[in-house]
Amino acid sequence: MPTLPWVTPNPAPPHTQAVVMASRFEVRSLKDVPRFFWKSLSAWGQVRSAPGAFGASLIAQPAKRVFYTLSAWESREALYAYARAEPHRSIMTGLRATMRSSTFTFWEVPVEQLPIGWDDAKRRLEEQARIDAAAA
Repeated sequence: MPTLPWVTPNPAPPHTQAVVMASRFEVRSLKDVPRFFWKSLSAWGQVRSAPGAFGASLIAQPAKRVFYTLSAWESREALYAYARAEPHRSIMTGLRATMRSSTFTFWEVPVEQLPIGWDDAKRRLEEQARIDAAAA
């Protein structure tokens, strides 16, 4: 599946910082892929109207059982409010048992650097996965 391109739900005020979050999810088996995919589309719809969301993109690699998200927010509070709101909240709890692994990383950028490129996001996710593995 191609990348769902960067969307901008809310314009970012100039000369401010954005909180960026990238995530990588791997489901346990191919039979979990359709459910995860459909649920991720529901969350995608939610982020497109979420207060404080400056942008988001999604990559689905169903044959590899891997999904990536990339989003930018006005603050961590706005990001966490989105995560606690429905349908995202139920999606997180409902899919927990299907997850093989997940990695999250956060950083800040000037809003003039949006949208974030996938190469940078994947590099940061790989770095975070190494840190997480070393800590485990």
